[in-house]
Amino acid sequence: MKFGVVIFPGSNCDHDTVYTLEKILDQEVIELWHKSEDLQEVDAVVLPGGFSYGDYLRSGAIARFSPIMKKVVEFAKRGGIVIGICNGFQILCEAGLLPGALLHNANQKFICKNIFLLPDNIDSAINSILDKSKPLKIPIAHAEGRYFASESDLSKIRQNGQILFRYCNHGGEISKEHNPNGSVENIAGVCNESKNVFGMMPHPERAADDELGNTDGRLILESIIKTFEEKRVSAFN
Repeated sequence: MKFGVVIFPGSNCDHDTVYTLEKILDQEVIELWHKSEDLQEVDAVVLPGGFSYGDYLRSGAIARFSPIMKKVVEFAKRGGIVIGICNGFQILCEAGLLPGALLHNANQKFICKNIFLLPDNIDSAINSILDKSKPLKIPIAHAEGRYFASESDLSKIRQNGQILFRYCNHGGEISKEHNPNGSVENIAGVCNESKNVFGMMPHPERAADDELGNTDGRLILESIIKTFEEKRVSAFN
């Protein structure tokens, strides 16, 4: 599978993402500069974490207007796989590719720690191989990670199975007590209606290497790769 990792001024998780996809998961990776308008025929686009354009105005608000984002939007609307992690999630919401918005954390502080996630379903490429009953330990690092959506949007995403992950404790309990940033309904990640655009605040690329003592994030990325490969094989049969 060929991944394109977009690099914005202020991206700081781009190399983590490239390393994980290329060295850990043995995938082809292309670095895509924010001023480029060529996606180089990638199979999936990743918008990594960081502080694109210094997070001026709002996180992701300026990056949304980068030249490459016009091509990312077109790619997504054609059914291409797009993944936004942390700041990338914020950019996808700003670009209108995902519902809702990311607001300042409820405690108004930057939060950097390991948390637990539980897949809300296994109906999307990003969670298809996961166990719905098994929490994943994944790190977060953000100041604007509180997911918010209107009640009408929440109703739609619930009905369409667009909630990917919810914050929980190590035993899988989903409650306000185990919500690190105040996200509505403990939501940690969502997808679009077509289930080809994915956004999540936690960093799976930071929990994928054996040397880090945690590889739960690898499962999330492997899920995307496996689903894509199965569809490609199916298309040729």
